[in-house]
Parts: sequence; C-alpha cells; structure tokens
Amino acid sequence: MKKVIILALIWCTVVTAFAQNKAFAVEVIGKGQPILLIPGYSCSGEVWKETVEHLKNRYECHVLTLAGYAGAPAIDTPILESVKDEIISYVKQNKLKKPVLLGHSLGAFMSLWVSSEAPDLFGKVVCVDGVPFISAMSDPGITVEAVKKSPYMNPEQVVKNFEEMPSEGFIDRVAAAMKYQVEDSLRARQIATWQFNSNRKTLGLTLVEMSTTDLRDKISRIKQPVLVLGSLYGTKENSQRILGEQYSQLTNTIIRIADSKHFIMYDQPEWLYAELDAFLN
Repeated sequence: MKKVIILALIWCTVVTAFAQNKAFAVEVIGKGQPILLIPGYSCSGEVWKETVEHLKNRYECHVLTLAGYAGAPAIDTPILESVKDEIISYVKQNKLKKPVLLGHSLGAFMSLWVSSEAPDLFGKVVCVDGVPFISAMSDPGITVEAVKKSPYMNPEQVVKNFEEMPSEGFIDRVAAAMKYQVEDSLRARQIATWQFNSNRKTLGLTLVEMSTTDLRDKISRIKQPVLVLGSLYGTKENSQRILGEQYSQLTNTIIRIADSKHFIMYDQPEWLYAELDAFLN
C-alpha cells in the first residue's frame, strides 16, 4: 500500500507539471542536478531518449516537447516567446537550482534566449548545432528588418505553404530531405513522422519567429559557461568560423566541431556524451 501511495504521489506531481505549462509538455526522468533538454524544430522530446539514458543516473532530466510539435497541443502566437517565458516560470515554480540547459537546433536557440533573459536562474548551457540568429549564418551582416521584408518570411504565406503541403507522401518527402541532416534512414523517418504529426501553423510561425529573432547581442548577458557543439558546414574550418561569428559576444565559450550532420546525438552519440561529461563535470 505504501508503494501504491508513493506512485500515486509521483503521478500527481507529473500531471501537475504538465498542467502548469501550455507552451510545452515535460517528462522528468532520473535524479541529481536538474537539466532541461529542449528538442529542435518539430521534434519530440524523444529525440533525447539515448542522451537521457546516458545522463539519468547523475541528472534529473526535464525533457520538453514544445507546443504544436510532434502531436503536442498548439498554442497561439507568439509561440517561441511563450515557450521562453514559461521555461523561466517552470524553473522558478519547481525551484530548480541552476539547471543546466541542453538544446538542439531550435532548442539551442531557446536555451540561449532563456539564459540571456534570466542569467542568474540557469547553470551551464550546451548548444547542439544551434545559433543565436539562424538568418545570419550565411550573411553575418543581415538584420532582422531585412529578414522581415523578405517575401519568404511573410508569416501568412509561410503558414499557407505548410498547410497546403499534401499529407499523402509527406513523411516520405521529409524523410528524404532529412537524409541531409542525419545519417540513419530510420532516424530520418522518425523525424519526418514527428513533423507530420506537428501542427502546420506552428511549423510556419515558429520558423518565422526564430528566423526573425536576433540574440547575438543579448547572449552577452549569459554568465555561465557555454559549450557549442557544431556539425559540419562543409568543412570543420567553415563551421568554426560561422560559430565563432555567431557566438562572438560570449567570452566563456567552448566550440567543438563534430564529424557529423545536424543530428549529432544520432550520428556521433559517443562523441557527444564525452563532450557533455567533460563540460558538465
């Protein structure tokens, strides 16, 4: 009976955690120092499954799935700004002490955003192939105003493009495109399935929101060390240059480049774990 009561209390705690947040769902696994794991664009928190297995005996892993992604209920715009605000509230409400932030792609962008917004609240930051301003990766001089003027960044049109994509063959098409971002074809299909199960409006609006938000100056507020794990953008030298430009306002930064495509946790997991362990210990 005592065991049943304990399990019931744990279940109530998890349900409460879900109920408090509309901008994301949370699954808590493991024990130890808290770490927030934030997935990338359109992905489920399940993208961190193997990483959580590696961490769970030493860390209390709070695994997020953002609203509108991979079947999670959608919310109104501004979506990512709401995610940012609610992550900060979640840490305060649950009294998490200096949680580590571990984000992939869009999740790395979100990690930088919350840490620069509330620099005293968070611990170390790990950015897995993500940057503070994605639109400036090919043109460091571009401005938010210039991006917003682009016809490709018109929110209504971007949403319409996503909503008009036919469902038939969607997963096959996206899985083929994902082969440029991950080696394993099964992983590519899983990512495509998460995207298929995502809200189309959310896919469009979050793409625009991230593309028109420049955090390059704001990240100078981050007080904790930041580990940046980049993939190959052609060559390691090119990756190092681009990431160096993106993170130039940070002084306490380590940049490492993996021999990997975008999903480093899938392509080079042991390399990722080694870098994580060295940085977090």
